Amino acid sequence: MKTMKGPALFLAQFASDEAPFNSWQGITEWAAACGYVGVQLPSWDERLFDLAKAASSKDYCDEIIGVAAQNAIVVTELSAHLQGQLVAVHPAYDIAFDGFATASVRGDPAARQAWAVHQVGLAIKASRNMGLTALGTFSGALAWPYLYPWPQRPAGLVEAAFDELAKRWHPLLDQAGENGIDLCYEIHPGEDLHDGVTFEMFLERVDGHERAKMLYDPSHYVLQCLDYLDNIDIYGERIGMFHVKDAEFNPTGRQGVYGGFQPWVDRAGRFRSLGDGQVDFGAVFSKLTAIGFDGWAVVEWECCLKHPEDGAREGAAFVRDHIIRVTDKAFDDFADGGVDQAANLKMLGI
Repeated sequence: MKTMKGPALFLAQFASDEAPFNSWQGITEWAAACGYVGVQLPSWDERLFDLAKAASSKDYCDEIIGVAAQNAIVVTELSAHLQGQLVAVHPAYDIAFDGFATASVRGDPAARQAWAVHQVGLAIKASRNMGLTALGTFSGALAWPYLYPWPQRPAGLVEAAFDELAKRWHPLLDQAGENGIDLCYEIHPGEDLHDGVTFEMFLERVDGHERAKMLYDPSHYVLQCLDYLDNIDIYGERIGMFHVKDAEFNPTGRQGVYGGFQPWVDRAGRFRSLGDGQVDFGAVFSKLTAIGFDGWAVVEWECCLKHPEDGAREGAAFVRDHIIRVTDKAFDDFADGGVDQAANLKMLGI
């Protein structure tokens, strides 16, 4: 067993045009003041990071790392969630997702996809230049509009979607392997990889690629009524990243998993700040520690009620209190009688 690292904070929900959230110096200094020792960096946010420069310049990466270090902060991983989303987009979501891309490729799905693939490739190279070993991303989705089996899905539709998804990602997984990086897909509604079964479908099609990993986030499993603890037992060796995010699911006679098109605050399933939801984080941290996960515990703040700065500050203390410093001895060592092999055989009557 190994001790998990943390607490760290995913910066995507905090970066803004206002100080201290509009500069790398300011946001890392703020994160440290909240009690964090690491940050997960959204690779698309130009207020904080120049992805193209990081992919080509080790000196620039060292500069980014150095500024963070001055504030006693480590960069835990890069995130390429928005770019990964655009690797595979069903036409129903073209307009909704166009804003994730640079202006020059909006309105042109083929150009947007090529841009997204290139961006993920840059994030892989930048991760290598920063001495990182994992990159968080979304898988994108071609089959998601057909999640519910009505109207009846034509035979082969889902299989064709996953064949194409794997075709697009396999070269990126190979590139990640060449650079020593795991691609960690956040298992998330809205993505074709949204639960264990769909991850397995993808994994089969990329030939069980050793660099295809999961970003584990129990909040997304709560909202699907999926057993988030059993998920760790099943997929432990594939868990490469960990988002610490809370959620609650309170179904009524009026709505359930689908939420009735209601805003977040009125949904049966809602994201909450750490400790305000239903996730049993004592069990989550125990299981991840038991399987040997020694990556970063990264707070992803999303809450429909609490102010983000309060959620961030409370989240640092929450994670620190849940990280388990692993023991180097058995609790019953005090009762060791020092019995040797001969005594063992005698005890067994052999």
